[in-house]
Amino acid sequence: MKVGIFGGTFNPIHYGHLRAAEEVREFLGFDRILFVPSKKPPLKSKDIADPKHRFEMVRLAISNNSFFQLSDIEYKIPGKSYTVRTINALKKQYPATEFYFMLGTDAFLDIPNWWHPEELINLTDFVILLRPGFSISYLKNSPFLDTNLKKIKDFEKSSERHLEIRLKNGRQAIILKITAFQISSTEIRSLIKLNKSIKYLLPQDVQSYIISNKLYM
Repeated sequence: MKVGIFGGTFNPIHYGHLRAAEEVREFLGFDRILFVPSKKPPLKSKDIADPKHRFEMVRLAISNNSFFQLSDIEYKIPGKSYTVRTINALKKQYPATEFYFMLGTDAFLDIPNWWHPEELINLTDFVILLRPGFSISYLKNSPFLDTNLKKIKDFEKSSERHLEIRLKNGRQAIILKITAFQISSTEIRSLIKLNKSIKYLLPQDVQSYIISNKLYM
């Protein structure tokens, strides 16, 4: 079974997250996308809703998609939510599953600054989400990729949706072009603070939950 791990603060989850997950599932033929809300993100601390609220918002957002599954794995691990710990725990829980860790191009380039980056790179394969407007040539700055720049640039100009490349340790990385959604959790929180509408930026059930619990006000 092939499963995409989609981690994040989801503060709050919105249609950009959901569409990216659906495109990964469809184009790469994954059996499931596992949403893993971060309980205590190590690099973020400001303006984050309580973990129980973010968990519930993700549950509401994915409830009508049978290919999406919610994991509370980070809620069971004490301390800060480090990706290495999360993936180790998931592999122990599902030993027969082939995992792919999903993240944006900018996040992939930032991995050298994460907790135990070398261990993380050896743990799993990756899906690198390429948003329109972000030059794929920046990937040449990654110390982990083992591919020539021309191959990447040719893919950027082509109509192909995904490209399979290798990491230096032999692990696989799949670059996937995803649909552009000019939506961000930061923008949604700002709109709420300004008492502006957030309709059509995220699922109605999530919007209702935010209003009911007076989040981000």
